[in-house]
This record gives sequence, structure tokens and C-alpha cells, in this order.
Amino acid sequence: MNNINEKSTYHHGDLRETLLVVATEMLQENGIKEVSLRKLASRVGVSRTAPYHHFKDKNALLCGMAEKGFEQLHQINKCGYEDEELSIKEHFYRFIHDYIQFAHNNPDLYELMFGRTIWKDKSSTQELRDSAYPCFQFQVAMTQEWQKKGLFNVDDNALRVSQVLWGTVHGIAKLFIDGIYTDNSKIDEICDYAVSMFLAKSKEN
Repeated sequence: MNNINEKSTYHHGDLRETLLVVATEMLQENGIKEVSLRKLASRVGVSRTAPYHHFKDKNALLCGMAEKGFEQLHQINKCGYEDEELSIKEHFYRFIHDYIQFAHNNPDLYELMFGRTIWKDKSSTQELRDSAYPCFQFQVAMTQEWQKKGLFNVDDNALRVSQVLWGTVHGIAKLFIDGIYTDNSKIDEICDYAVSMFLAKSKEN
């Protein structure tokens, strides 16, 4: 497809979004090794050079995909937390379940978001960091609010509580993604136990 057709098909900014959506589909279908700008251009139906106007290389594309993933996860967290019909305990329950369910529903994207491909070699873009860090900062803010409302010990370090909480849900998610836990019907039950254990621990203090 030539440049004229590309411009007539996509409005400004639309092509980047389309590339990210299709690239994520490719990731889910065949894994990260099969994602390339050349294959992406072919699948979307644009010239081979078109994706390079939005992503300078594969790493930038992967970071863009991860960025969208963190935006989705952040929105899920906010929706659960801001639901006024839920009690404080139900907010916490919703956070645990929603987080692990997101990972379970999007295993390859989740692996990209938290994997060494981007973070180990310090290959993350500023745009990705601007999306990822607020997602965790919001979790810290939720923890502080849960402390104020008596769900957790108010004297505990909110950052450390958040890190342990994150480590717990991340660990459970990885066990399912990696196939160590193979019975997906047990996800809700394990989430329930995680909630119970955290709340029981907070009552001890």
C-alpha cells in the first residue's frame, strides 16, 4: 500500500494505535519472537516503512505495547477501587482478583510488561516508565487508604506492604502463566486465600 492510501485510511494518530493493537494480537498468537515491524506492516497492510514513523525499532514497539498494558491494568485497578457500592474489604478483594485475572487473560502481554526483555537491560522508554510507575504508585496510594480505614495496620510502611502485596499477586499470576499451576478453575479459590491471609495478618497486629 502506498503512502497516499495510508493517509486516506488512517487519521493522524490512528495508525500507531492500530499497530499496537495488531502487534499485541501477534504477541498473543505466536510469542514475542514472532513480533517484528516488517511482519506487523504486512499484517496491517501498510508499507514496510510506515511503522518506523511511530516506532524506531522493535524495542520501541514492545515498550509501546507494554505501555498500553499498564494503562489497561491501571484503569482496572481504578475502576475496582472507585466502585462506591463496594465495602473496603470488597475493594481489596477486587484488587487481588482483578490483578491475577488480568494476568491470566493476557499472559504474553503480562510477561512483556514485567519481563526482563524490557527491564533487565534498561531498555524501557520514558513513555513506558511514565505509564508503569504510576500504576504501582496507585497501588501504594490504595494501601495507604486501606490503612487509614483500618484494613491494614496503620503503623506499617505502606511502600513495603505494597511491595509484598504486589509480590504475592505477581507470584500467583506467574505460577498460572508458567503452567506450574494448571487448574485454572482454582484461580478464584487461591485469590480468596490470599485475601484471607493478608486480612488475618493485619488483625494480628
